[in-house]
Amino acid sequence: MQTEKYSLEKILSNLRIDTLNEMQQASVAANQQHRDVILLSATGSGKTLAFLLPVLERLDPANKNTQAMIVVPSRELALQIEKVFKQMGTGYKITATYGGHLRETEENNLIQPPALIVGTPGRIGDHIRRGNITVDAIETLVLDEFDKTLELGFQEEVSFIVESLPNIRKQILTSATEAVEIPEFIKLEAPEKLDFLPEEGTPPARLAYKQVLSPENDKVDTLFRLICYLGNRSTIVFCNHRDAVERTSTMLSEKGILNEFYHGAMEQQQRDSALCKFRNGTVNVLVTTDLAARGLDIPNIRYIVHFHLPHTQDSWTHRNGRTARMEASGTAIVILAPDEKLMSYLEEEEMETIQLPEKAVLPEKPKWVTLFIAAGKKDKVNKVDIVGFLAQRGHLKKEDIGLIEVKDFFSFVAVVKSKASNTLTLIRDQRIKNKKVKIEVAK
Repeated sequence: MQTEKYSLEKILSNLRIDTLNEMQQASVAANQQHRDVILLSATGSGKTLAFLLPVLERLDPANKNTQAMIVVPSRELALQIEKVFKQMGTGYKITATYGGHLRETEENNLIQPPALIVGTPGRIGDHIRRGNITVDAIETLVLDEFDKTLELGFQEEVSFIVESLPNIRKQILTSATEAVEIPEFIKLEAPEKLDFLPEEGTPPARLAYKQVLSPENDKVDTLFRLICYLGNRSTIVFCNHRDAVERTSTMLSEKGILNEFYHGAMEQQQRDSALCKFRNGTVNVLVTTDLAARGLDIPNIRYIVHFHLPHTQDSWTHRNGRTARMEASGTAIVILAPDEKLMSYLEEEEMETIQLPEKAVLPEKPKWVTLFIAAGKKDKVNKVDIVGFLAQRGHLKKEDIGLIEVKDFFSFVAVVKSKASNTLTLIRDQRIKNKKVKIEVAK
């Protein structure tokens, strides 16, 4: 494959990937030969690149209008796809649009049409209605995680988007499950189906399953003891409801477990902050709803803990898909109260029972703390600026600075906890890019 400016070799080099996997190669080939393609492949197998490469092949550098659109079920997935496409280094502009993001910012980004738009159904539909997106030149449509996108509530918006795109020449649908019937309004033409799902949905062997038996119906103490037993490894704890997420998070905090919670009712900045702290190692435990079961690009998650049993097999599959990604191994752990039974689809599984020690020893505290900086991309601040500022003004060495994430209007940076207080004192009245900005420990 060769684009106008970059070879596949160059793209893979930018992504730090040696070669395409079998599924990605099959997707590129199928999309060259067929108009419409349905791609079924397990979470974490590299589906994003599997559809971005065929999309890229169809982009025309001479066309200055928007040529392709990717519709996703969550803002996190939109941001992940935007990040991967930018890392590919193609020279084409991509814009992500999603609820919780300032519409005015997105409207400014759309004045000069990006070659590629990725976003959630509601926000894309809103921009189309307002005339912010030029739809006539869009010839490629991707529905990523289409099973989730087409769930009740998104159908109407997706239908409106499809009807608003008069010149579609290619559609790519991807999913990690084969659980949904594709509605007629998507108008697929003799689609080629690529099924790379494990046979009968059986997960790869590198994902181990275990259970913990709670002596009481209130499972929080068992969860606390389990986290102590697992140590300071990256762990996601899934609950079924938002209020349970916050209650569980608070009770763990009271018992001395540093953690963050994450659910759909939080403000965007709160969500970004929670995910950033989990990604950069400021906390090793994230308590969340099924919102985090899809699209989150967080590497090296070691344990998935089902504090509440998932309602469906799909939910079970997607939750567990957060770990054992690519070639890594992981463990899914179910906590069972005395009156709970394993889901019917798990009765066949080999479920080792973890015997927790009587005495719980708190895990070692993480060495990082996250700083919030009230400046971001729109203030022309980037990662290099932040590293330079913290090194020169905050007297930090390179190894004292961890993961940096720069958003539109704010940034997060991990720094070694032992030096954070002194650094904050040193930088209190200093300026970044000649501008005084608020810097504090992220809440």
